[in-house]
Amino acid sequence: MQINGAHVLVTGANRGLGRQFALSLLDRGAGKVYATARRPELIDVPGVVPLRLDITDPASVAAAAAAAPDVKIVINNAGISTGANLVTGDLDAIRREMDTHFYGTLNVIRAFAPQLADGAILNVLSVISWLAYDGAGGYHAAKAAEWALTNNVRLELAHQRTLVTGLHLGAADTDMMAWYDGDKTAPEVIVAAALDGIEAHRPEVLADAWSRQVKAWLSEDPSVMYREAAVALTT
Repeated sequence: MQINGAHVLVTGANRGLGRQFALSLLDRGAGKVYATARRPELIDVPGVVPLRLDITDPASVAAAAAAAPDVKIVINNAGISTGANLVTGDLDAIRREMDTHFYGTLNVIRAFAPQLADGAILNVLSVISWLAYDGAGGYHAAKAAEWALTNNVRLELAHQRTLVTGLHLGAADTDMMAWYDGDKTAPEVIVAAALDGIEAHRPEVLADAWSRQVKAWLSEDPSVMYREAAVALTT
């Protein structure tokens, strides 16, 4: 799968990683980049094709798929972070997390899958797919579900040779993570790793040191992982 000349659709392209995906795809010679957002008038990347898309609205997803029938790579980047915990958090906020990260991503995949034979899907996941974090219970549950979705869709679409890649990262230097005081990776570094992963036909991309560390902890007893993570986050 080559980026050069490919027609690509990016969800949530009005800011953060989504905007960087649009920029980097153009830099790599993508033939067309559909940059989507609920409010496409906020997309400010010259050279893209702005497209309205609310991934939680099946009608909006169907309209986007009809408007972009030439897409061969879909980058599912759109996401939210409500800060809701599971026991004490607002249930509507928790549902929005799941509606966006799981059902929204699935909506897009189901709509575009028929045209992605010999194409690719990249789902932007997180180390929080694997590691719970107090203050992000809804996000953790939704991203864990999206990770499971990624793995199953990969099996379901293998017959049509669709690459399905999961991108894991720690903290990126975007407005969504503006509150976080720890080390953050530049968006262009994350995106470069993701696009390299697509071109190398990788099912999983660990984009930074934190994602590689958390993945390594998965083979440990959970008490070890959370003890080590607590130490790492406070030093």
